[in-house]
Amino acid sequence: MISVPGSMKSVRPRGRRLLSVAALFIAGVQPIATGAPNAPGAPRPIGVGPQYDTTHVYVAAADLDTFVKSFLAVFGGSARGQTTVNVTPVASSADSEPVMTPEGGISVFAFHTPVPYPFGEERTGYLVTDMDLAIRAARAAGAEVVVEPFTDPIGRDAIIQWPGGVKMQLYWHFKPPNSPGLATIPDNRVYISKDQADNFVRSFVAFAQGKIVADDKKADAGEIGRAGETCRRIRIRSIFGNMLAFVTDGHLPYPFGRETTGYEVQDLDATLAKAKAANAAVLFGPYSADHRKTAVVQFPGGYIAEIHTSIAQNP
Repeated sequence: MISVPGSMKSVRPRGRRLLSVAALFIAGVQPIATGAPNAPGAPRPIGVGPQYDTTHVYVAAADLDTFVKSFLAVFGGSARGQTTVNVTPVASSADSEPVMTPEGGISVFAFHTPVPYPFGEERTGYLVTDMDLAIRAARAAGAEVVVEPFTDPIGRDAIIQWPGGVKMQLYWHFKPPNSPGLATIPDNRVYISKDQADNFVRSFVAFAQGKIVADDKKADAGEIGRAGETCRRIRIRSIFGNMLAFVTDGHLPYPFGRETTGYEVQDLDATLAKAKAANAAVLFGPYSADHRKTAVVQFPGGYIAEIHTSIAQNP
């Protein structure tokens, strides 16, 4: 999300630079090509890479520093520095801090003004190769554009909504960024109703030019807090990264449905120990299912995330 010409000017605190969120992600890196030429007849790619799939986190201004410090203590990586920006196409002001870790990136927002609708409902931001192409492709796949593209000197942004109500941001830069790849690819965790599950999956896969890698109609629902029951679990892979969709009746015990991203780590127990030391609370788990050991953690400021590690399968 980036500021828009003609919108309310941001107020710059002492010692902070006034930059757009998108500019922070490309600060200090050189532009690169977005990929090799397509094979003849192949569709033009829309996505750029999973390292540019950032989870949007909204916290109170008083919790911003504490949250970022805790998140980095758990996952490592670095923060790009706080700025005060207008991240919507109407008058608003927020402190923002992009954070990059080997397990995935986040964009943190702490608003000083009321948050304009529907901002705060978009779960992630996906970098696209061409905004107009992405909007056409999203609409053709069955999404609606709930925030039309708006322009900043360095790029454009929009918010789309998929069948079932899943909202996400699309963003584009005039100069393509060059960020390193991730050590592990996080899961974009989606909860969807039985009524819209097939429509959502069909639409998103078509847009993302992705594929369904697993569709388990009797998965262990214990991993979403309903031990002894089953649910449908769908795994999707695309250039945007991984998506994990749970198809449920909506009878979800807390905190399930509140976590938007699942982070893969090498050692879950060690990571949970780091989380506790960094003042994060373990809300669920560890629990083993589908060759994974999983837990759910709440960070200072309220951000809830799933964390998991792979369990080796017997040969």
